[in-house]
Amino acid sequence: MAKLIKGRKMETYFYIIIFIIGSLFGSFYTLAVYRIPKRQDITHTHSYCPNCNHKLGLLDLFPIFSYIFLGGKCRYCKQKIRPRYLILEVLSGVLFVVVAYFMGLNFENLTLTKVAEYCFIVLYLTYIIIICGIDKENRKMDKYVNIYGIAISIMYMSYLCIVEGANIYRYGIYLVLYILILLFDTMTLKKFAKSTYLIGILFMLVTMCVFTGEYVTANSIIITLLAMAIYILIYKLRNKMNKNRKTDKQISGEISIGFYLGASNVIIFILILIYNYYII
Repeated sequence: MAKLIKGRKMETYFYIIIFIIGSLFGSFYTLAVYRIPKRQDITHTHSYCPNCNHKLGLLDLFPIFSYIFLGGKCRYCKQKIRPRYLILEVLSGVLFVVVAYFMGLNFENLTLTKVAEYCFIVLYLTYIIIICGIDKENRKMDKYVNIYGIAISIMYMSYLCIVEGANIYRYGIYLVLYILILLFDTMTLKKFAKSTYLIGILFMLVTMCVFTGEYVTANSIIITLLAMAIYILIYKLRNKMNKNRKTDKQISGEISIGFYLGASNVIIFILILIYNYYII
């Protein structure tokens, strides 16, 4: 009985640590989403208030707690901090814990294989959250974030093929797709269009397939299309009440497709993890 209680305490401490790590990542995500489109450094430049540009002290940088203790305001200019920072930090912490729990990661079975798998999922979540956040704010598929996504995909495919003996032909197809999209972007699309939004979406879809599989990616596309249809329908109904009506093309051009794809992909991936945990 004592061993059982001790084991549960250790497991609780383990998930608390995972939550703290996740909230730290959440804090980084907000920083990255804000700075990357502005081409600002995200690793070496000290954190600062976007309103007064004052450098933040150590007490200002604790995820969740800093927001609560400061009353949701900057310590220096007293400007209100957007609640989304707190929400993303909490959700990120919860997401890290949920993934760890339903992957069966705990103190009792911390194998190298499970730790490696979890680390790769964390790298993928970092990619998907940042690129979705940037797309939501700017409707832009940032090429540097996509390069990061391609890099971790190649690392993950190499790990699966070398360490876990996965089907090399399947991942070879993904690698070929990356190359074909890159060639298409370089040789064709730039001659006819200034925007590389479509190319960014294609890169994102291949990366999603690598990490979450074709089934999850296909369902993510379906949910995204449904979400877009609902968005356009609602916008059309509102349009009838406005004098400055927008065309269907203008409405579609405002939809952050990458955001919907990423959000639906993460949700379905979590649901699949939960299903596998209880059923398989």
